[in-house]
Amino acid sequence: QLHLVESGGGLVQPGGSLRLSCEASGSDLNYYTIGWFRQAPGKEREAVSCISRHDNSSNYAESVKGRFTISRDSAKHTVSLQMNSLKSEDSAVYYCAAATLACRTTVSSIWDFGVWGQGAQVTVSS
Repeated sequence: QLHLVESGGGLVQPGGSLRLSCEASGSDLNYYTIGWFRQAPGKEREAVSCISRHDNSSNYAESVKGRFTISRDSAKHTVSLQMNSLKSEDSAVYYCAAATLACRTTVSSIWDFGVWGQGAQVTVSS
């Protein structure tokens, strides 16, 4: 059974960078499309980025385009989310999730993903 674990969250000042990683146990992460989502207090969970299982095609939410980069390290069986130029509005719990279908061409839906990690807190504050 697939289990996902996020790491790399923390506290960073506005304009700073963080790198989140998603690792799997119970199965090979390379077999899955991986999405990153985030949820701030009082808000709905929203899609951030997605990388497809077959061709590593990706999508990004408009709010993070040009600042965040998703990547897959097939040798290490991890998916990372590099977050640069962070803003206070990026503060949230970030989740990675797995799906068997490819990423949508625009923004992913939470309903496409069946397995979720426990989340990693990202706080952007001075």
